[in-house]
Amino acid sequence: MLMLTPTAVEAVRSLTSTAGTPEDAGLRISTNDGAQTLELAVAAAPAEHDRIVDTAGSKVFLDEQAAEFLDDKVLDTSLDESGRSAFVLAPQVGTAGN
Repeated sequence: MLMLTPTAVEAVRSLTSTAGTPEDAGLRISTNDGAQTLELAVAAAPAEHDRIVDTAGSKVFLDEQAAEFLDDKVLDTSLDESGRSAFVLAPQVGTAGN
């Protein structure tokens, strides 16, 4: 299952706690109709078949394909070239098959 670092937990919490966002909102990660890209969006609730990752109160909703792809990954944050925070993926250390 996807794991979140403490900085990713804070980033998700920051994105989903803005004014007007429902209390149970989360970051939804989905695939684009079979494309090999992931889409991220704040969602009020998970879609019907989403898997839910709840880490320290930060919720991430994963569609079925994204959940499969991210099963052995860690979601983290880093600074991009312009100094803004961005999500990054890394392999989980110590998981079976690594």
